[in-house]
Amino acid sequence: MEYYIAPSLLSADFGRLDDEVRAAEKAGADLLHVDVMDGRFVPNITIGPSVVAAIRKAATAPLDVHLMILEPERYVDDFAKAGADILTVHAEATPHLQRVVARIRELGKKAGVALNPSTSLSAVEWVLTDVDMVLLMSVNPGFGGQAFLPSSLGKIELLRSQLTRAGLDVDIQVDGGIKADNVGEVAAAGANVIVSGSGIFGTSDYGKTIALMKQNIRKTVGKTGGAKA
Repeated sequence: MEYYIAPSLLSADFGRLDDEVRAAEKAGADLLHVDVMDGRFVPNITIGPSVVAAIRKAATAPLDVHLMILEPERYVDDFAKAGADILTVHAEATPHLQRVVARIRELGKKAGVALNPSTSLSAVEWVLTDVDMVLLMSVNPGFGGQAFLPSSLGKIELLRSQLTRAGLDVDIQVDGGIKADNVGEVAAAGANVIVSGSGIFGTSDYGKTIALMKQNIRKTVGKTGGAKA
C-alpha cells in the first residue's frame, strides 16, 4: 500500500500562501489538502474557487479539495475548472450522492466521499465502486487544531476490511487531529492518505515533521503487518 501525506492549507499562513504552498511541497508533501467551508454545512467560512485557482498557479502537487458545503453539485464544475485534481463531497450534504460522484468523474477528476465522525459507513456502501477515495473525518469538521477522536480507529479498520473483502482499490483518507505521534496508528488501522494541518504547519520545520510522519508510518505498519482485513 502506498502512503501519502497531505498538509492541510487551512492551517497555513494565508498572508503568505504562495510561500506556504512551496514550502510544503519542498518539505515532501504528496498532496495539498484544501478545505472549502460554506458557513452552512460547517460553522466556518473559508475559500472559494478563485483562491483554489491561485493555489493551483503556485502548486505542482495534486490539489485535494474537500468540499464541506451543502449542495456540492452546484459547485463541482467551478472547483474542477479552478484546478482541483481530487474533489471530495460529504455524503451528508447532498441527496444525490452517486450523481455528484459521477459528475466529478465526468469532469476528469478523482472523486471522494467524506463522512463525519457520527455518520455510518453504510452511507457510502452503494457508491464504493464509483469512488477513488473515502475521507473519514476524525474530528467534527469546521475548525483546525482539534483533538483526534480515538473512536475513528475502529471505523478506519472496518472500512479497510470492507474494501479488502470487496477487492476495491480505494484510498482511505483521514483528517483531523493527526500529528507525528499518532500518525502510525492511523495508518496501521488502514488509512493511507493522511491529512495534517497544525500537525505540520504548527511546527518549525515542515520537512522534518513530514519525514518523521513517514518514518512513523513505516515503523508502525511494519510492526503490525499493515491494515487489518
